Amino acid sequence: MKKFKFQLETLLTVTRMNKEQAEVKLAEATKDLEEKRAYLSQLLEEMAQGHRDYERLTTEGTITVGTLMTYNSFFNWKRNQIENQQQLIMQAQDTRQKRMRELVAIMNKLKSIEQLKEKRLREYMAELLYEEQKMLDEIGGQLYFRQMKENA
Repeated sequence: MKKFKFQLETLLTVTRMNKEQAEVKLAEATKDLEEKRAYLSQLLEEMAQGHRDYERLTTEGTITVGTLMTYNSFFNWKRNQIENQQQLIMQAQDTRQKRMRELVAIMNKLKSIEQLKEKRLREYMAELLYEEQKMLDEIGGQLYFRQMKENA
């Protein structure tokens, strides 16, 4: 009997490669998101440090109008940076979710193809077993009839 050959083996291989690529893209998107979150944490810490410095100066009473304007500009600039970074984080989250959906879709396709392959393999094995059983029955019948001829 012929050897088992899955007709969609190429599709299965390509889908596995697509899954690996999708996993890499998801990892990259996750890394990008984490880097953006870390930078936001850094910006927030810089803002908090600026507030602490400002509070220290105001309690000491050594603040001037120029210093006040400098801190005001600094806080406005930091707020803009923080808002921009939050927008970038939202975009990175959207990208990560998109990559996750792509990976799930590819994994579902891969699972379907693998299940089909398993089903075809079971059918092949059942057919092989049937053919083997049929051949054994024929051999057994031939041996029985030979023995009957010899005894007669």
